[in-house]
Amino acid sequence: MQRVTLRNRLTLFAAVGVGTAVALVSLAAYFTVRTSLYNELDEQLLNRAKVAAESSLSQVIELQRQSPAVFEAIDLRLGVVQLLSDGRTQLFIPPNAPGVPYGPDEVDVAAGLKPDHTRTDNRTDQRVVAVPIDPGFALVIAQPLHPTRDTLARLAWVLFAVGGAGIVLAAAGGLGVARTALRPVERLTKAAEHVARTGDLQPIPVTSEDDELARLTNSFNAMLAALADSQERQRRLVADAGHELRTPLTSLRTNLELLVASQQAGAKYRLSDEDRAEIYADVRAQIEELTTLIGDLVELARDDAPFVVHESVELVDVVERALDRARRRAPGVSLDIRLRPWTLVGDANALERAVMNLLDNAVKWSPPDGRVRVELRQAGAQAAVLEVADSGPGIAEDDLPHVFERFYRSTEARTLPGSGLGLAIVKQVAERHGGTVTAGRAAEGGALMSLWLPGNPSETFHTDEYPAAPGVR
Repeated sequence: MQRVTLRNRLTLFAAVGVGTAVALVSLAAYFTVRTSLYNELDEQLLNRAKVAAESSLSQVIELQRQSPAVFEAIDLRLGVVQLLSDGRTQLFIPPNAPGVPYGPDEVDVAAGLKPDHTRTDNRTDQRVVAVPIDPGFALVIAQPLHPTRDTLARLAWVLFAVGGAGIVLAAAGGLGVARTALRPVERLTKAAEHVARTGDLQPIPVTSEDDELARLTNSFNAMLAALADSQERQRRLVADAGHELRTPLTSLRTNLELLVASQQAGAKYRLSDEDRAEIYADVRAQIEELTTLIGDLVELARDDAPFVVHESVELVDVVERALDRARRRAPGVSLDIRLRPWTLVGDANALERAVMNLLDNAVKWSPPDGRVRVELRQAGAQAAVLEVADSGPGIAEDDLPHVFERFYRSTEARTLPGSGLGLAIVKQVAERHGGTVTAGRAAEGGALMSLWLPGNPSETFHTDEYPAAPGVR
């Protein structure tokens, strides 16, 4: 079954709407005119009958005999109904004049049971009026209804023709309006089909100024811009990941080929136990580096997904879990912890990964006996900041604008383990939760990473002091 297009639906809607309105107006006009014509006819007949009834019975009968042409000219039928003493009735009409219908209602008027009566005689299609004239007599006047019915028939045809023309004009107007209104929609449809066919994400020109179609076009352009940005970020991620994976994979392949070649029968060169142990250690380090890099890439790709987790998170619990993991990884580094309870809506796992990355970065740059300060405090009416400061060399001024970029590693960091994705993940998590992250220099002399997050103080704590005294754990 073929579907009706939106343009045809709008045209049909306009035609049906106007047709319904025209039909209702036409019916109302027709019945109003019909009622008015019948009331006017009844009023004229009744007035004529009452005027004639003011004369004597003999004058009325004489008028019937002498002026038949007058009644014929005005298309009236006149007669007198007499009620006899024995209950029978008789009708007096002029010679050669058309008959006047009468029945029980006219007899009741002659008998004085009714002051007057008006009815339609369906057998002769006449309107009949009866009024008393003398005791036992009733004057009956009748007039054919075909002139009135002809007038109503002509009115019905006129209303039908005007209504039909109105419906045709409404359909044509609806079609024109639908074409004009849907032209920008058709342009958007063609643009979407062009994007699907060619992958070209060029914006669509906005033809109107400030209406619904302009907002629709702007929204579509915003969607294209977001899609182009997503594709560019995906392209950069794939390119950077390929570049970063190439070096450890090449080194790993070289070491494995060297090990295999040295152990083959007839090999010219045999590795010493010391060299073999060194290559094994190098291979393990490269595998760990690849594992970390792949895990970071997976996490970064997951963080690029829409934020769909909505649960209440106690940020202190998240930080403490990350701190437990950091203690196991770097037992020689002391932690100076100050935590204020804070609650927000978000993804606890992603937040823990972000905090863990900040701690890993601080531990990596701290000396073996260094100290890392971790402080969570309120920084506004509905904002908190988690500061992680280390006692390392700090971040160079030239590197500060780039530390949260994917795969960015400073000159000093290239000799250390890592993929250059940890701080980029922190930035992604912060932005997904409506916050941000900044880098600077700490009072201890090292780097200061500040993670800003929205939320509210935990309802279970009402004091302005920290729940526990600051100390080294």
